[in-house]
Amino acid sequence: MITDIHSLDPNGTYTYADYLKWRFDEQVEIIKGKLYRMSPAPKMAHQWVSNKLSFLLNKHFEGKLCTIFEAPFDVRLPIGNDHFPEKIYTVVQPDICVIRDESKLDEDGCLGAPDLIVEITSTSTYKKDFNEKFNWYEKSGVREYWIAIPSEKAIQVYYLENGQYQLGGIYDKSPAQSVIFEGFEAALEKVFR
Repeated sequence: MITDIHSLDPNGTYTYADYLKWRFDEQVEIIKGKLYRMSPAPKMAHQWVSNKLSFLLNKHFEGKLCTIFEAPFDVRLPIGNDHFPEKIYTVVQPDICVIRDESKLDEDGCLGAPDLIVEITSTSTYKKDFNEKFNWYEKSGVREYWIAIPSEKAIQVYYLENGQYQLGGIYDKSPAQSVIFEGFEAALEKVFR
C-alpha cells in the first residue's frame, strides 16, 4: 500500500494495478500510463454545472436503461480486450458519465467506454480536457463527449463518427443538444449561473 504520492516517479508509467495499491489524500487519474493529480475540491461554478447537468440527465433517462454517475467514479479505459489491471493504463474520473451497457459496471466502477462523458473544465483542467482526455476518449470509443466551460457559459459537443470526434456544436446561446441521445438537450440558463 502506497500512501505518499511524492514517493512515485512523476515520469513513471502506471497501470490500474498500481492505482489499486495507492491510498492518497488527493484524487489522481492515469491517462496512457501517466499520472495526473486532480484539483482540490472544485469551485462553486463547477459544482453548480455538474449538479444541473446531472439533474437534467437523470430526468431525461428516468425509466430508461441507462445509468448516470458523477465523480468520483472510476472509469477504466483499456486498449482492446486487455481487461487485466496490470494491462490498463488509463483510469479517469469524469465529472459525469452515462452508461447504457450495464455489463460494463462492476464494484470498481466502469470497465470500458461510457456512451457519454461530460467534463466541466476550469483553468487548471482546460488543457487536459481538450487534449489528453479528448484524444483518449476518442480512441477508447466514448460515443459522445461534452465539455462544459463555465467561464464562457458554453458547452461543446463532440460525437464519434468512424473512430474520430466530429463537432456536434458549440452552444453558447441555444440549448446544448445530444447527437446520440435523441431528445436530450440542456438549456444553458438552467446549467450556468
